[in-house]
Formats: sequence, C-alpha cells, structure tokens
Amino acid sequence: MQNSKATRLRVGEKVVESQDKALAVVQRLLREQGIRSRCHHVISLGLSAAREGEAGAVGASGPSFWLERFPPELVVTGPQGWREATVTVGERSGVYLLALRDGPGLQKVRQGEPEKVAGLIAGALGAAQ
Repeated sequence: MQNSKATRLRVGEKVVESQDKALAVVQRLLREQGIRSRCHHVISLGLSAAREGEAGAVGASGPSFWLERFPPELVVTGPQGWREATVTVGERSGVYLLALRDGPGLQKVRQGEPEKVAGLIAGALGAAQ
C-alpha cells in the first residue's frame, strides 16, 4: 500500500515542485467529488559540529548541515481513518503511481490523465462502502 516507502529516493527541489503541482491537480479533482486527501512532504534535516578536543576537531571548519527532500505523496484516508489510496509521481516518467488499499497493486496512469486517477480512487471508495 505504501508505494513510496519501498523506494524512498532523494529528489531535487525542482522535481519536488513539479510533482507537487501534479498531485495538486488530483487533490483538487478529489475535493470536487467530496473526497478528502492530504499531501505529505518528507524532508530530512541534519546538523553537525565538531567539538573541541574530539578526534577530527583540529582544522574543522565549523558546523555543517544538510537538507534532503523526498517525493511528495497524496494520501486519501477513509471514514475509519485507514489509508485507502496513495498517489505519487514517477521522478523521470512523470506518470501517476496509484496504490489502492484493496487494489491489484501499483497502477500507472499517464501524466496527462489526473481525472483517471481521481476516478479510480472514487470508484475504490464507492466499492468499499
């Protein structure tokens, strides 16, 4: 079900921005049908500094930090709070990757068809009720 957890790849800022825009289209279409969803953004922040007296502290240039971004994912939860659907966007292909809780597995939908993604989610939610 959690398709992005298996392949958590770091991505650049521009990739995250374009994926976020593609997911926003699907989110808007779902909202129009009365389906609530959330877009999750995962970042990893790190900070380190060499302490005086520790190995490697001599000549240390001071604190260092890093920021890693991961692909956003659109999550649809049902009335019971279960994750019913997860949508991500393929980094290179740009296709929508849809995983439904009771679905056949990961489904690929062309990037120009956000209506199809919303329809598949709406159909799966309707069948679950």
